[in-house]
Amino acid sequence: MFFRTNYQQLNDEALMQQISKGKSKAFDELYHRYYEKMYYYFFRMLGQDANKSQDFVQDLFVKLIEKPEAFDVNRKFSTWIYTIASNMCKNEYRRQNIHFFTLEDYEQLPSSIPAIPLQLDQKIFHKHLKDAIEILKPAHKICFILRYQEELSIQQISQIVDCPEGTVKSRLHHALKQLAQHLAIFNPQHRQNKEVL
Repeated sequence: MFFRTNYQQLNDEALMQQISKGKSKAFDELYHRYYEKMYYYFFRMLGQDANKSQDFVQDLFVKLIEKPEAFDVNRKFSTWIYTIASNMCKNEYRRQNIHFFTLEDYEQLPSSIPAIPLQLDQKIFHKHLKDAIEILKPAHKICFILRYQEELSIQQISQIVDCPEGTVKSRLHHALKQLAQHLAIFNPQHRQNKEVL
């Protein structure tokens, strides 16, 4: 009797085993599961460039199909694919020699920034947040996006970026500190302090 494999019922790791046996339907299922997630990850990591994000997703899946045996079956697939994606972003940052602002750079900016009205439009806040994320250092940006936008655990991020959990927590702390400073104008306490002065 001949049984057909229902690829939708297989977990990611089992799909990778099927892909390594040349099963194209297993690849199609994994692509379907991860295409959108990876596209938006690249979109956030690469300056919201839709074309570049599309290219990076395609490159990512080409890597996956060309060398499925590189996947360690003892690891979680989602951690592995984010590791590859993060490394691709790091390589792109190096290639472009991107300069990222530091907290010291902000301290040198003029202090005559106009006050924003109390009734803030959510779209304005999200635009400022996106801009603030873009100027984080690459290591901090990767950790922040993986934690707060991809909602991965500290342990998973530690495996993806290949550093101790304590380092991940430190990078998240620095990212949050920089974002808080960049977005201080949206903090009601910040506005009250300005009004008192």
